[in-house]
Amino acid sequence: MVAGICAGAVAAAVLAAGSGAAEYCSVQKDGRFVPPSAHVATDAVTYDMALVPAGSWIEIRQLTEEKTGKTTVRLWVKGMKPGHAYGVHVHQKPCAADPAAAGGHYQNKVSTDPADVNAENEVWLDFTAGPNGSGRASAYHDWGFREGEASSVVIHDVPGPSGGRVACFTVPFV
Repeated sequence: MVAGICAGAVAAAVLAAGSGAAEYCSVQKDGRFVPPSAHVATDAVTYDMALVPAGSWIEIRQLTEEKTGKTTVRLWVKGMKPGHAYGVHVHQKPCAADPAAAGGHYQNKVSTDPADVNAENEVWLDFTAGPNGSGRASAYHDWGFREGEASSVVIHDVPGPSGGRVACFTVPFV
């Protein structure tokens, strides 16, 4: 399921001194992972069924304040390997059968300097799956995504800046 609202969506903010309003863009999408060999059209692909079993569930929500660009991205998962620590990052391109198709990490300041591969310049949603295989994470930044440059969330086999790609979920970030 995909839900998205932008351009004119208004959220009322009640402040101690009165009330105000802020305009937001939001995206909410969920899906179930299937292997690339499945003959099913899906935006959620698992490359490692031991870490991300077929049928595992993911939901991504993005909320960006239009005026300031401040962005929150939230992740929820169910059905993952209990107790395993995962790395999760927003990537540049959509998912495909080839794990490399999602491209590199989305960066606010595009750079080839290894020092810029960090949670302040990128969206990191690392988590450890609980005893029942569920997990959640969120990231907040004072910046938003450039149009067409953030297209997926890749789940890695270890937390931190890199690791093997074990699953991918295409998300229409705004």
